[in-house]
Amino acid sequence: MIVKKHLLAAVVLSVFATGAFAGPAADEAQAHFRAIGSGDVAGVSRIYADNAQLNWIGGPLDGTYVGADNIRPVWEKFTKSLGQLKVTVANLEESVNPKGATVTANVQFEGKQPIKVRYVLTFRDGKLVNETWQIDPQLKVSASY
Repeated sequence: MIVKKHLLAAVVLSVFATGAFAGPAADEAQAHFRAIGSGDVAGVSRIYADNAQLNWIGGPLDGTYVGADNIRPVWEKFTKSLGQLKVTVANLEESVNPKGATVTANVQFEGKQPIKVRYVLTFRDGKLVNETWQIDPQLKVSASY
């Protein structure tokens, strides 16, 4: 009986350590990444707060875009030029408190060439209020979710 309890404790600790249980913000982030990869601009845009900010660091779309109406055209350009992409996500972490949630992840979007992105997403009241897309060619992305 003691062995079974220790085995169960080890399994529970392993699940929590690997992040197998994702919260709402992590789920929204995963859906956001998949929408980007599939070229679904409506899906990408659906979670932005009206006053959201996108900080795109590196590449031809480098800049800061404020407001959902100004962010959508960025994703239209991105998806039009690259089409569908394979998405690989690694090191996804979610931090939550009553005021909001932050999700960080290493994400690789792969089509003709890989685009490695360090992602930081901030959510308040279930809406995406701040997004950082940091292109990082040296980023390690090895696990897929």
